[in-house]
Amino acid sequence: MSPSSPGPRSRALGRRAGRVLVGGVDSPVRSFRSVGGSPVFFARGQGAYLVDVDGRRYLDLVSSWGANLLGNAPRGIVAAVRRTVAAGLTFGAPSPLEHELAEQLRRAAPALERLRFVSSGTEAVMSAVRVARGFTGRAKVVKFAGGYHGHSDGLLARAGSGVASQSLPDSAGVPSAIVGETLVARYNDPEGLAALFERHGPSVAVVVVEPVAGNMGVVPPRPGFLETLSTLAHRHGALVLADEVITGFRLRRGTVHESLGLSADLVTLGKVVGGGMPIGAYGGRRAVMETVAPLGPVYQAGTLSGHPLAMAAGRAMLERLTPSVYRTLDRTGAALAEMVQRLAEEERVRPFTGQRVGSMLGLFFASGPIVDDRGAEASDRARYARFFHAVLDHGVYLPPSALETTFTSAAIRAPDLARAEAAFRAGFRAARSGRP
Repeated sequence: MSPSSPGPRSRALGRRAGRVLVGGVDSPVRSFRSVGGSPVFFARGQGAYLVDVDGRRYLDLVSSWGANLLGNAPRGIVAAVRRTVAAGLTFGAPSPLEHELAEQLRRAAPALERLRFVSSGTEAVMSAVRVARGFTGRAKVVKFAGGYHGHSDGLLARAGSGVASQSLPDSAGVPSAIVGETLVARYNDPEGLAALFERHGPSVAVVVVEPVAGNMGVVPPRPGFLETLSTLAHRHGALVLADEVITGFRLRRGTVHESLGLSADLVTLGKVVGGGMPIGAYGGRRAVMETVAPLGPVYQAGTLSGHPLAMAAGRAMLERLTPSVYRTLDRTGAALAEMVQRLAEEERVRPFTGQRVGSMLGLFFASGPIVDDRGAEASDRARYARFFHAVLDHGVYLPPSALETTFTSAAIRAPDLARAEAAFRAGFRAARSGRP
């Protein structure tokens, strides 16, 4: 029988957590506020599946927001972490694991001439922006509406109508003066970006961009957009920061921005390269990165940066990222995208658009193609909420937010998707009917 989620133990834990944790969670999207209801609490995961505290089993299509590329608890990664735990949890001093993982990363992503590890994607982007400002001697940062680069103050900004020359905070507690140094352009709009540079070019330190946008659903770059971005930035003396916290080592072994036409001076990584442990990394051209202390005047430090468990898990992950893994991911992503599109048509759910890049899939209850934040924001979130809960009740765990990315893992096989087809059909029927 299909589960009815969440079960009684999840609900009880939700009430208990709410008495000590803000909103009962440690990251807002986990709260289910976007889709309604109470979150599911998970007890364990193995391979393609998660098991909640009530003993119910779910096909995992969140993959810890992309980090679990090989699925849950891969045996080799767990073994590497266990070996490292026995040798010591943290030293606050160099360990060989750090430069060994860095060497693996640079072999796969030569743009990382020099790099540094931190503990999260937010910290990586925040640090890289500081490096860009220190290297260029400029203050302003260009980002794109709908692009999320972590919760540092200067990047929590949104655009007004059209290309913004004055940004507004996207969060309480962020001073307008700080986001006033952030300029917000529109993704896939080269003309708007050119106009922004004509007005602000001499003051722009860096353009921050996801090569494939993954925080407004999945929005790929239009042909030529990233090339134009690179040309404009470099012509005006600004650096380019490729935020590959999501895409790095997920879409291929290494970074993907080069293959999409982006010429980056700085790159940020996270998620996959930590093998399921907390990690971030930023790096790039040697001349730029050697402005960082202790070699240069740009200061950044972290007690737990290069944490041995994250380094060990990352090394074990990279050792397992073979061409066959990426072929499996691509096949599974394609099969999932075809299935949801077919079911939406069979159940006469309109409008609906699925957009896939490799093992990343965006599900929009909106007309496509989706090319920027305006198209993504037009997605019917109430329909997604009904869809989400019906799919969840049939044993498939999707992102509990309409504009997040669905991720497949290499542990998912065709029979897993075949068994999930009934869940997606129920989801589309719920979305169409207006009843969960």
